[in-house]
Amino acid sequence: MKDEQDIYTYWLCTYTNLNYKKLSAVIEYFKCPKDFFFASEKALKDVKEYCRSKGITITDRETAAIITSRKPDNLKKNLSFLKERRIGYITVFDEAYPDKLRHIYDPPVILYFKGNPLPFGKKSLAVVGARNCSSYGKEIARYLAGSIAKEGIVIISGLARGIDSYAHAGAVSAGGSTYAVLGCGIDICYPAENINLYMDIQKQGGIISEYGPGIKPLPYHFPMRNRIISALSDGILVIEAGEKSGSLITVDMGLDQGKNIYAVPGRITDKLSLGCNNLIKMGAKVVTSPSDVLEDLIACYSADESGQLNIKEALVEEERIIYQLLSLTPRHIEEISQMSQMPIDKLMEIMLSMELKDMVAQPLKNYYVRKQV
Repeated sequence: MKDEQDIYTYWLCTYTNLNYKKLSAVIEYFKCPKDFFFASEKALKDVKEYCRSKGITITDRETAAIITSRKPDNLKKNLSFLKERRIGYITVFDEAYPDKLRHIYDPPVILYFKGNPLPFGKKSLAVVGARNCSSYGKEIARYLAGSIAKEGIVIISGLARGIDSYAHAGAVSAGGSTYAVLGCGIDICYPAENINLYMDIQKQGGIISEYGPGIKPLPYHFPMRNRIISALSDGILVIEAGEKSGSLITVDMGLDQGKNIYAVPGRITDKLSLGCNNLIKMGAKVVTSPSDVLEDLIACYSADESGQLNIKEALVEEERIIYQLLSLTPRHIEEISQMSQMPIDKLMEIMLSMELKDMVAQPLKNYYVRKQV
């Protein structure tokens, strides 16, 4: 948490409503935020002229907002509010501000965080995809994110429904580090159904937002937050995305920032595969196992496995048979019974046992998929 001496930097980045380019010019002129805070009206006119000479316009409306926001008591109260709720922040003028963000177009001038501070010197992977994803997409996201996080790669996503949530959950389950970048206030869990995940992420990573407490999740915030997701990553993995998916906005921003793009291929008849398959056509790297990503992010990485999944030794013979019959596409219990030549009542007992061992999942009643292990 910041000391009181940083109150003026906090004010500069939070209440002046100036973007990075304007703030940089102001600091260049005044040398420190405190001088700007106490600047006279004449000094404010002078800095406007200084900025204009550099091709930067500070409007009369922005000047009026600067003047009305200079209330030390309110600033101290807000800083106390952050401290009480264990909300940290970092500004673009701090040495600890991520270089990956500092050099993008329109970097966020302040980042709030809950949990652990932003990691430095660690490779990271953004995982994005469809909100209304399939059972296959959910398990692939959980598996890939978990396997990659186990190797020390930080998983970054947006805490949205679908692929984002399962990527975070996979990293958490694997004991890895994951960060969620929000499109709303740092203290708001959106969607609300992810509250447990929101809390778990803070234990092994953190929540990040450029929006302060109480800011609602407005639609235009989400494309803006995507630039942070892409900038903080060393690569972007797309798992299930429609032809016009919002995930492709993150990819476009990542391409502008020089990031590696990865995509999980899908069936050509699936609408959720159109975006990923098109990315592969345009040069994205095909991902069929964690090693496809890890070999790019970890020097001298060598996979011990061929990328295939292993069945846990804890399974008994009948469970092994059933497990091999399942896939990431849901199968109805009657279909499994026909394939295995096993009575429904006995099969139900086996499926329950495998669910308790976390080997299978039931996305819909009486439909089962194998879980990636």
